[in-house]
Amino acid sequence: MSSSGAHTRAATKREYRLGRRAEKQEATRRRIVEAAFDLHSTVGPARTTVSQIAERAGVQRHTYYAHFPQERDLFLACSGLALERDPLPRFDALKSVLPGRERVRRGLEDLYGWYSRNARQAACVLRDAEDHALTREMVQLRLAPVLEQAASVLGEALEQRSRALLGVALDFACWRTLARSVDAKEAAELMSDAVVKA
Repeated sequence: MSSSGAHTRAATKREYRLGRRAEKQEATRRRIVEAAFDLHSTVGPARTTVSQIAERAGVQRHTYYAHFPQERDLFLACSGLALERDPLPRFDALKSVLPGRERVRRGLEDLYGWYSRNARQAACVLRDAEDHALTREMVQLRLAPVLEQAASVLGEALEQRSRALLGVALDFACWRTLARSVDAKEAAELMSDAVVKA
């Protein structure tokens, strides 16, 4: 057997072991992120501890820290997972709809649908964002640009009073109040009527 053939087989074996190890590490990382996501969606990001995440993920604390030495990295991964599972609506496509009630209604219906599907998580995150700097940073990074785009696209050609009411309509708390009585579609109808008539 040539030394080059043995060297090639040894290198292939090493690559296989490294590939398997990388897959295992990625699976562990994913379990940690999913555990954090579940806790952030129930107790909230500010109240979630490393011990809780490690226990739920079935790992030791040192394993958690090996994957996430900085808390911000975990928050980025967790919020990224949330948007991977259910992306926030995009409002650019609504530019093809004439400005006014129908555009506002369709945009609110999309947003309220997202709020409805993600109500528990959004409530915990937005509550904690009031007092928890890292959670607030994630909201500014992930949610705020989408709401700004919504305000711009849906508010096109609206009067100042209407734009002010649109800002209220886009807020999670507004949807949550309406959701006690009506579904997302009816809430969008109600608020688009109110916005355009303001």
